[in-house]
Amino acid sequence: MTDRIGIFGLGLIGIALARRLMRAGRQVIGHDPDPERGALLAGLGGVSAEPDAVWRQELVFSCVFDTDQLAGLIDAAPAGSGGRLVSLSTCDPARMPDLGRAAAARGWRLIEAPISGTSLQLADGEAVFLLGCERAEAEALAPLLQAITRGWHHVGPLGAGNRAKLAVNLVLGLNRAALAEGLVFAERLGLDPAAFLTLLQDTAAASAVMATKGPKMVARDFEPQGRIAQSAKDFGLILQAAAAVGQGLPLARTYAGLMRDCVEHGEIGLDNSAVIRAVLRAQAEG
Repeated sequence: MTDRIGIFGLGLIGIALARRLMRAGRQVIGHDPDPERGALLAGLGGVSAEPDAVWRQELVFSCVFDTDQLAGLIDAAPAGSGGRLVSLSTCDPARMPDLGRAAAARGWRLIEAPISGTSLQLADGEAVFLLGCERAEAEALAPLLQAITRGWHHVGPLGAGNRAKLAVNLVLGLNRAALAEGLVFAERLGLDPAAFLTLLQDTAAASAVMATKGPKMVARDFEPQGRIAQSAKDFGLILQAAAAVGQGLPLARTYAGLMRDCVEHGEIGLDNSAVIRAVLRAQAEG
């Protein structure tokens, strides 16, 4: 596996990936249209470069925002010779096979590898990768993945990784919303929210979300590790995928409504724990 790795997209996930790769002894060369993000990579010890330099690497990660941006990246790719393009973005699973064929036509092998975890968890090696690709491609990536993360799962061919990611994000988002509502309810009843969070983690209701998002909700600390914008986008994909197979998701629709409320209040750049703000704004019925 190559020691020099390219990254497109130096947002929260791209920078977290770069940190993790460099901690594992890899060199990172990356590009972002925002020069400040490139400067951040350079300050961490990576190389900020133009796209053509990134494409010269045998292994390139895409950490762009959505499916359209991934498609644009593939359209702009120079002719390759069998290099791997690994997409960490949460994308529309229905479009992944066509994007794989488009990448192959340009000499690149597309692998989807959306992660389960925040940018902080990715940087700390605690994220889990969900791979959609041929089994042989997953095995080829395994040594690198084992060096930078605590786990990975080969879910199936292109599209399967993002189908799994959407289902994971559905459960995760609803966990965040339930925690936010429980904290608000406890506070309205006169309980100290910090003390209640500690109590909650010692009960049958305990979940991993309480450790990652609970303190942020209590402190109203919305410095982003995963933004409202991403969560709103992901739940749009979740509802779209559910509609395609004729499955109603009433709780997902409720969560999507909370995300719309956050977007309408200008909170799109905040951490997704800011869902608690939407709950706080809710008025009692009856």
